[in-house]
Amino acid sequence: MKVYYDNDADVALIQKKKVAVIGYGSQGHAHALNLRDSGVKDIVVGLQDNSASKPKAEGEKLKVVTPAEATKWADVIMILVPDEKQAVLWANEIEPYIRKGQHIMFGHGFNIHYNLIRPPADVDVSLSAPKGPGHTLRSQYAQGFGLPGLIAIHQDATGTAQQVALSYSKAIGNTRAGVIETSFREETETDLFGEQAVLCGGIVELIKAGFETLVEAGYAPEMAYFECLHETKLIVDLIYEGGIANMNYSISNTAEFGEYVSGPRVITSDTKTAMKAVLDDIQTGRFARDWVLENQAGAPSFRSMRNRMNTHLIEEVGEKLRNMMHWAKNDRLVDKARN
Repeated sequence: MKVYYDNDADVALIQKKKVAVIGYGSQGHAHALNLRDSGVKDIVVGLQDNSASKPKAEGEKLKVVTPAEATKWADVIMILVPDEKQAVLWANEIEPYIRKGQHIMFGHGFNIHYNLIRPPADVDVSLSAPKGPGHTLRSQYAQGFGLPGLIAIHQDATGTAQQVALSYSKAIGNTRAGVIETSFREETETDLFGEQAVLCGGIVELIKAGFETLVEAGYAPEMAYFECLHETKLIVDLIYEGGIANMNYSISNTAEFGEYVSGPRVITSDTKTAMKAVLDDIQTGRFARDWVLENQAGAPSFRSMRNRMNTHLIEEVGEKLRNMMHWAKNDRLVDKARN
């Protein structure tokens, strides 16, 4: 495994380029602002004229143009709109204006790996992916730190793709923590699996199941919220800081014993079998196909599932309890009015 740090990257390379960041969501706002604060003077944000993000970007004194205008102008184009929107945007507003020698970048390998986007052979194609949400990327950079990241090279038409990708990664702060060299395939498949089986799908369903089990047994929803959701952060912070052993060092012996005897009763060999099925869907492209078809149909199932989650009792109880925790509102990572 090759890891690159600040000394391995020359930020001057990206500082000399005209850089377009397409999209201004969680990742887009962080990339654009970090690039600007790292001395990239020629930078634009590519957004549709009616984008709700346009006032947010302009509020940060960033120049906003359409994706087509950004593509015509830029040397380096980082595409950070949602996965499900990239292929159409590429076909209509980016591909027609691509020219030889440009450098096309992605924050996630989904559309390249599954051949939804096929760049011409005479451009560089790379990936620079922070290992964390954009809001965390921005907050860590602002504090003088950085998130670990990944880079991958899909095409090296100019012979400089890796150097420019590393320079970009340094400008957004990733080389401060370390950038791991990978491939588009490995980044895409491991990222999707982690999100679905553990980080988002797995944790959320585990929290909900625990909450529902306590409530259905007659315990107060507020108590269930604290035990199954609120304290998750306390445990994850300990694991994040020093691994599972660090967490076990910090909790009671009672809790640690319960981990050993009860955890395997909840997460069983059947769970791992299900995880392997999830991974197979990702590796074969079945998940990507279903996600593309879902969006082509207007995303009715996705919107319905989102609504069910947002109206779950745990969200209602959580909103009430979080209003009691004034300290949690300070220095929030997510401020929907700004990012």
